[in-house]
Amino acid sequence: MKVIVIEDEKPAARRLQRLLERFNISVIGLLTSVEEGINWFKHQPHPDLIFLDIQLSDGLSFEIFEQVKISSAIIFTTAYDEYALKAFKLNSVDYLLKPIDEEELEFALAKFKENQNSQVNLNELKALLNPSPQYKKRFTLSVGQHLKIVDTKNICCFYSENKGTYLHTDENRAYLLEYSLEKLASVLDPDFFFRVNRKFIINLHWIKDIVTYSNQRFEVKLKGINSQKIIISRERVKDFKEWLK
Repeated sequence: MKVIVIEDEKPAARRLQRLLERFNISVIGLLTSVEEGINWFKHQPHPDLIFLDIQLSDGLSFEIFEQVKISSAIIFTTAYDEYALKAFKLNSVDYLLKPIDEEELEFALAKFKENQNSQVNLNELKALLNPSPQYKKRFTLSVGQHLKIVDTKNICCFYSENKGTYLHTDENRAYLLEYSLEKLASVLDPDFFFRVNRKFIINLHWIKDIVTYSNQRFEVKLKGINSQKIIISRERVKDFKEWLK
């Protein structure tokens, strides 16, 4: 059996190699990075089995498979938390939790020998381990003795004024928020919201017009808002154009 170990922690890689040698398995390659993995698989015969760490020094090991088609079986070595391990189980993928136990290794090898034709859907596994970010869909505001729920689709823009941050709704009302614009930029969906300058984050759906302004800048006019002058800062113009595509 030909085996490759891809592991960026050298002590962990050497320990795994010693454990494999106890089962009379020779490791034909110890690789430490995504780059090494890509180069190796492009120029060397592929092994029967790969022991693969997920998080390598230069990125996720899945990136290797985006560059090279590999048919080898895979046993993952991971220090991921319980949530991630559930993803492995759901995909019927074998894994070894670090630090690797000899008995667990023996069991994984036996499982590999029984199921050498099993295929791993790396794209599904990658998606489970790296779920799409969840952006805010609504804000709950305190208005006197009441709570008001505002969906993000009904928010024309966010802006800062007098050390406060406000959201402006389609009802032409402004409400104070306990968020900074920096925090809002990280929780809003970037497909629809864009920070045009230090003062404003705007909603794509509420843009009424974009007018050429001085010094290669633009002025954005939003539906239902006439009291605010929104100018795209010069350093944001290029990104703004890309965002509109």
